Amino acid sequence: MRVLRAGSSAVAGLAAVGVLLGALVACSAGGTGARDEGPARTDPVGSTEPAASASASPSAIPKTVNAVRLVKDDPRVSTDIKRDLKPCVANEYPVDVSYGNLTGGASSDVVVNVMTCGDAVGIGTYVYRDEGGSYRNVFQTEEPPVYAEIDRGDLVVTKQVYEKGDSVSSPSGEEVLTYRWSGTRFAQRSRTHNDYSHAVDGESPAPTDDG
Repeated sequence: MRVLRAGSSAVAGLAAVGVLLGALVACSAGGTGARDEGPARTDPVGSTEPAASASASPSAIPKTVNAVRLVKDDPRVSTDIKRDLKPCVANEYPVDVSYGNLTGGASSDVVVNVMTCGDAVGIGTYVYRDEGGSYRNVFQTEEPPVYAEIDRGDLVVTKQVYEKGDSVSSPSGEEVLTYRWSGTRFAQRSRTHNDYSHAVDGESPAPTDDG
């Protein structure tokens, strides 16, 4: 019993010293105490990322695919494009791939643009939708030069317009077609035509000399 009482006395003494030190610290801080440190953090220590939202879409994290294999195994893709789809350098194929929510599926849709190696002209555009783990071709156009992008849930397809004498790098204009998923297919919503000026390229006709 003497051991317990001695321990209790020691604890009580330490507690008294702690109270005294706390009072001295509060006085040295101007009497504001813990309020000088601001509100307490509620997130875990070391956490720099916001908590994941429960309403986040499953397609927010895309499942990457082998786009080259997807195109080559697609029976709807023309034989010419499959034949021309070869590496430009080493194992680098001339394809651009985009992932996004176009059809409202559980997984991200895949937009594949196939281009030429030399001048990067788009020769084919394809959209694939994940249906039960396999991808189905739900849109394609193989009328070069063509390129497709995802814009706020719409599929935007740009087709360059060339006139006689235009170089590959200097088309006369473009057609911009916007498509939206209707539930079973893509339906065209709008079509815009833009004409380019060749004056900035130095290709405008020279002025005639009337004198």
